[in-house]
Amino acid sequence: MSLPPPLPPSLPGDGHEHRLHPWSWLFVLLMQLRHYLLPLVALLVFGQRGDRDPMWAHLIPLSAIAALVLVSVLQYLSYRYRIGGDAITVRSGLLSRNRREIPFARIHNVEVRQNPLHRLFGVAELRLESAGGVRPEAEMRVLKLDQALALERLVRQRGQAPQAAAGDVPQDAAGDETERVLLHLSAGDVVRMGLLTNRGWTLVVAAFGVLSQTVPRQVIDDAIERGGRQVFGFVRDLHPDMTIAMVLLAAGLLLGWLALRVLSVVLTVLRYHGFTLSERERRLTVSTGLLSRTRSSVARRRIQAWTLREGTLQRWFGLRQLRIDSAAGGPSRDDDRALRELAPLAPAATCEGLVKHLLPQLQWPPAQWHALPQRGWWRLSLGSLVLVPLLAAGAYWRWGPWGLLVLGWLPVALLVAHRQMARMGWHLDGQFVAVRGGWWKRWWRWAELDKVQGLRLQRSPLDKLLGTASLQLDTAGAHGDVALALNYLPQAQAQQVMEQLAAALARRKLRW
Repeated sequence: MSLPPPLPPSLPGDGHEHRLHPWSWLFVLLMQLRHYLLPLVALLVFGQRGDRDPMWAHLIPLSAIAALVLVSVLQYLSYRYRIGGDAITVRSGLLSRNRREIPFARIHNVEVRQNPLHRLFGVAELRLESAGGVRPEAEMRVLKLDQALALERLVRQRGQAPQAAAGDVPQDAAGDETERVLLHLSAGDVVRMGLLTNRGWTLVVAAFGVLSQTVPRQVIDDAIERGGRQVFGFVRDLHPDMTIAMVLLAAGLLLGWLALRVLSVVLTVLRYHGFTLSERERRLTVSTGLLSRTRSSVARRRIQAWTLREGTLQRWFGLRQLRIDSAAGGPSRDDDRALRELAPLAPAATCEGLVKHLLPQLQWPPAQWHALPQRGWWRLSLGSLVLVPLLAAGAYWRWGPWGLLVLGWLPVALLVAHRQMARMGWHLDGQFVAVRGGWWKRWWRWAELDKVQGLRLQRSPLDKLLGTASLQLDTAGAHGDVALALNYLPQAQAQQVMEQLAAALARRKLRW
């Protein structure tokens, strides 16, 4: 029986419980202030109205801040961790005490985060995620940077032990201690990614959402009305000619679009600067970020499903995105930097090369895709077929015959639905199952048969009318935007494929 790897010198290895970094309470406080900033500001601003004593109006938010400071200090004093031979023990809580045992072999994802303040203090935040949890198993705010990186290496080393014992790791890979860079994005690649994505629009929409929740509706309507009158009045006074006014309006829209492109580039650079995908001991690690650095890693055997995506503009430049789903964590969020993107945007040949390297036993791309019957292709535009006539009726009632222009969307929706159904397909062999779809935005999604945990045959009332069925495949941690499903198959074929998959899964051992 092999002994576990020794602890690095930077980690406490005396078997006793230890506290986090002495400045940990400060970072917990800043996190809490970020969550409660808007209520505190509202209390400070609006609490002074009326007949209330100004002194009390200031004491209430100050008391709330003092309470947050006290809670942060108590959290630091009550948090303990101990590194054992095969697990990490975490104790937390003041009134309600919690103790968590986290075996190294059960840790699916390790994430090290550093924002500018972390880098100033030379510390980092460490997150440990296991399978199926919406929240991390442990969040260590904060550790010294060398301790966080050493603990990440320790998890990688000791988490390989069960896999090596089972004989799943080839001998040449088991002894590989070198880190191999699989993908690195240069500054030009990151800027190009920003130009080809819509992160600027995402931020603008989010800002409007926040304003709609915090600013009264009447104030927003008045501001838009006054701003529109001033802009159009200025244009009309400057150039009475309507043609010139329209040109100026088009120029304004173009400048707005360019501003959104610049904003998208800035956001992309902040997040993906220095993006590097590397592999060591059959574990993938991604390092990325400009101001806030994130280092996230996951074992290759923990990957449950794969997704390739490309938009229309990205396809013109021959670029694609490669994403993975692991059993760790919940659905992706904007503030979640867990390892989900192996290639945020890279040439199609590079993405396919990554797939062939990480899944050498699969034949990708498949030599043959099974097409779907074109009967019932209109079902993909069913929402437009119902909603557009209703909108046209309302627009006709409001604006007269001009409102019927809304019906012009119907042929577009039908064309898109026909092209989408024509491109949908699926593939199944003895190693994996794959589906594809989309037209404007195309995608491919697949999973190894060893990772499939359940099958579900579904038939809606429309399926019963058309004689079709859909086969859903469940994998642990599948949080992608596209479901792994064989949709709109003929009922007899769907039943046959389900029986074939069920027989194959019964003979296989689930690889977790």
